[in-house]
Amino acid sequence: MIKLRDIHKAYKTEFTSLQVLKGIDLDIQEGEFASIMGSSGSGKSTLLNILGILDEYDSGEYHLAGQLMKDLSEKQAAYYRNQFIGFVFQSFNLLNFKTAVENVSLPLYYRKVDRKLRHEKAMHYLEMVGLKDWAGHLPTQLSGGQQQRVAIARSMVTEPKVLLADEPTGALDTKTSHEVMGLFQKINEQGKTVLIVTHEQDIAKVTERIIEIQDGVILTPQQV
Repeated sequence: MIKLRDIHKAYKTEFTSLQVLKGIDLDIQEGEFASIMGSSGSGKSTLLNILGILDEYDSGEYHLAGQLMKDLSEKQAAYYRNQFIGFVFQSFNLLNFKTAVENVSLPLYYRKVDRKLRHEKAMHYLEMVGLKDWAGHLPTQLSGGQQQRVAIARSMVTEPKVLLADEPTGALDTKTSHEVMGLFQKINEQGKTVLIVTHEQDIAKVTERIIEIQDGVILTPQQV
């Protein structure tokens, strides 16, 4: 599903160049449940942004479902993101003036999906994350764990092939974190490829494979 070969990425200013990724080789198979683990500044979020086609890489090759992701126009990048990728963020990124069901259905609005069908699909995914009865609530009326569940439902409503999660439990307590990870397991069991960036060992251990990144280089992956 995902194949990276010798990926380099630097952030340049007028006077300096900070090399963040220093030759990343990585294969993620379809249906994998894996985590990318590393300390702050290791390059894990930069790597996730490249995988999510939110950021470009300087050199190397990134293939997603057999297609080379390089020199894409914004329209092409948006197409591949819409077709293949769902995102979950640490800060939930929900719109506070929209209800849970409206937040979940928003990606379908941008796809110009019929309003009735948008609502039906959004309710289906809210039910999947156990929040059907909270559909009419605003994010401010929900706990952190509930907000993250809404965000997960929103990421799933477009039926992506790959789910990318950046520190999805970072703002949650331990009990809620493990509930959310259980939800990712359930999603993976439905055939989705799930990739989670984390710096927490107990979160990474829930996944089937831990990929460790340090100073912009991937250490030997290990099976758990």
